[in-house]
Amino acid sequence: MALTVAYFYDPDVGNFHYGAGHPMKPHRLALTHSLVLHYGLYKKMIVSRPYQASQHDMCRFHSEDYIDFLQRVSPTNMQGFTKSLNAFNVGDDCPVFPGLFEFCSRYTGASLQGATQLNNKICDIAINWAGGLHHAKKFEASGFCYVNDIVIGILELLKYHPRVLYIDIDIHHGDGVQEAFYLTDRVMTVSFHKYGNYFFPGTGDMYEVGAESGRYYCLNVPLRDGIDDQSYKHLFQPVISQVVEFYQPTCIVLQCGADSLGCDRLGCFNLSIRGHGECVEYVKSFNIPLLVLGGGGYTVRNVARCWTYETSLLVEEAISEELPYSEYFEYFAPDFTLHPDVSTRIENQNSRQYLDQIRQTIFENLKMLNHAPSVQIHDVPADLLTYDRTDEADAEERGPEENYSRSGGRDWRAGENGRARKLNHSATGPARYSHFCLRRYLNTLPQGFLFDPSSPSQLL
Repeated sequence: MALTVAYFYDPDVGNFHYGAGHPMKPHRLALTHSLVLHYGLYKKMIVSRPYQASQHDMCRFHSEDYIDFLQRVSPTNMQGFTKSLNAFNVGDDCPVFPGLFEFCSRYTGASLQGATQLNNKICDIAINWAGGLHHAKKFEASGFCYVNDIVIGILELLKYHPRVLYIDIDIHHGDGVQEAFYLTDRVMTVSFHKYGNYFFPGTGDMYEVGAESGRYYCLNVPLRDGIDDQSYKHLFQPVISQVVEFYQPTCIVLQCGADSLGCDRLGCFNLSIRGHGECVEYVKSFNIPLLVLGGGGYTVRNVARCWTYETSLLVEEAISEELPYSEYFEYFAPDFTLHPDVSTRIENQNSRQYLDQIRQTIFENLKMLNHAPSVQIHDVPADLLTYDRTDEADAEERGPEENYSRSGGRDWRAGENGRARKLNHSATGPARYSHFCLRRYLNTLPQGFLFDPSSPSQLL
């Protein structure tokens, strides 16, 4: 039986601009949607203009003062928010641009609505290529990401689903999602990413496995430069197969960052569009409710090709190698094909011995888990959103502008590929998430909760 696929697209989301020279280009979403339309894939999906997330929706994960800052700051008034810009890590990597909050509202609302439709069994697969911004933290922006739509979407899914599996195939570690669920067994996070040599964000070591109730519910697959389709498949399929067998998720969230393709402006992998799509197709094969999101991807023409191809796989519709004519046709010169050669001369530094070692370690960690149905899912106490940062001054000690700040000034410098990294965040060894995790919350989510997009006040 054919699966029902919901596809969310806001026609304005591709019109936002991070600024001249910035590698993140929301315009890639317009190119992707144009190809989806001209290939006729829309006929196989329920296409919707998504709900726009409110400030209240975003505060289900993020702090109120951070979201209030995003809503108020603009290019014309940012000089009055100097301390907050530093505290919330808004600057070069994550600039203030016209319509910033509206942009966040549009991509977050689509992920939230996709999760809601999965909960209510309106669809089997929900697609939001504008989402997948996996670096944003509770109190700050990071890595071109402001609002973590993934965490917010997963929180919505947890109202109905006892176990959610998060899979990330972006070249960068899915640190924001890992941090959020590091202490719980309600969400298992699995990230395949480049690791080492201070590559952003510097986290994602194989030995970051979770803590407390979430110990061993966090898996990281640290990869080296130049990995190709065959090597990636050698790890991806057996790891995901074992994870699904052991964890038995009732819903999957898949982040499809396209910066893991060869020839990406910020990447150093050698995946083809077919190889990247094979991961999506494999996850789909489990026939578990699936939320599919975008993510990174900085060679715009290849991002559009990749996500269009993966849309065709999700709706099980074969499409031609020759691209259809569209208003963006010239972007795809000189070949105008769906699967150009994106291989590079970067040597594959992932030896079979190295990959086998990673796989063995991951399988050993999985053996530390009981099979999911035989273990009670731990409740997480209900005071998550009430805890305070220990590095915060008392309210009386801050001026009006300082009241937007939840973190003190940090020491940052540009890492490889022009993306900032914290000097005080170790690039090796276990991660420590004492303040950022979604601690003590998940058992408070009511079962059977129905969300009406016209009444955002229903949301927690």
